[in-house]
Amino acid sequence: MNEGLALFHTRDLAGLGALADRVKTRLWGDEVFFVFNRQINPTNACVLDCRFCDYAKRPSDPTHYALTVDQILASISPELREVHIVSGLHHQWKFERYVDIVRQIRRAFPAITIKAWTAVEIDFFAKIARLSVEQVLGTLLEAGLDSLPGGGAEVFSERVRGELFRHKIGADRWLEIHRTAHRMGIPSNCTLLYGHIETWEERVRHLLRLRELEDEAPGFLAFIPLAFQPGHTGIVTRQASAVEDLKTLAISRLLLDNVPHIKSYWVMLGEETASVGLNFGADDLDGTILEEKIAHAALAESPLGLARERLLHLIREAGKVPVERDALYRRIRVYPREPGPLPADVGGPGSAA
Repeated sequence: MNEGLALFHTRDLAGLGALADRVKTRLWGDEVFFVFNRQINPTNACVLDCRFCDYAKRPSDPTHYALTVDQILASISPELREVHIVSGLHHQWKFERYVDIVRQIRRAFPAITIKAWTAVEIDFFAKIARLSVEQVLGTLLEAGLDSLPGGGAEVFSERVRGELFRHKIGADRWLEIHRTAHRMGIPSNCTLLYGHIETWEERVRHLLRLRELEDEAPGFLAFIPLAFQPGHTGIVTRQASAVEDLKTLAISRLLLDNVPHIKSYWVMLGEETASVGLNFGADDLDGTILEEKIAHAALAESPLGLARERLLHLIREAGKVPVERDALYRRIRVYPREPGPLPADVGGPGSAA
């Protein structure tokens, strides 16, 4: 804890970044990963009322939406390598509807990796279906699930939970669900929502609990620090600074020594900061996204979708080598450091943990 706090207090940003980049380079050399993906948000209707969320709508709100399976399938194309599905907790949907989304995507696009449903959603499914977490995950695995996203962790602080998301699952339940998934052979990501009312001590404690879980039940693929988007919430007046973003990326790489990948998530950081973050310990830029609704509902200033060529430019601008992957971090294609003809697919598994 003291070492982590000392890192947050340091004024030597360049030195901190150099330390983190050295760790990243030892793991992955000059490689930086990205994925050709699409985020799908099947509904924004949600029974929760988290203060920090500008995306979710109460079931009584006439502006809420709910996509059909056909609409979801129509938004996916065969060249995608990953679909990333997160949603609201719809007041009328049964568990089978969420399962069917995964099942129908798997049938229509067998080559695409499916990363779907946060721990918050898994907990919700268990409650509405009266099933255990193991039964829920087993059903989704059979339907075609490949991995879990890391959302819903927010920050592991009961103080913050009481202020901002009191009806959402807390740290113990989030960790329990990911522990169960890992023991069932389902890898996942992990996150931290920062830049609101949390303290540096709470950030460090959050990171250490993630590290402890990875030691106990390995299975995290990547850690993603999520910069809070103030939107219309009134919680804070401005987003965390670029210095704070870079410091958080670097410290994450240094403290999470057992998590393979650190993501510089351009959707919330913006293109420029995300690219610089590739020299502050991050080795992943996420993906093309194509459509992302949650952060942009909170007025995120990043472009709504980035083409593959733009991602390649941002990675090369940071002096790194672009590597296209799928949701499990299997290498698909390694690109030259400088623009040129597209190389052939690698065609085999790569760096999945």
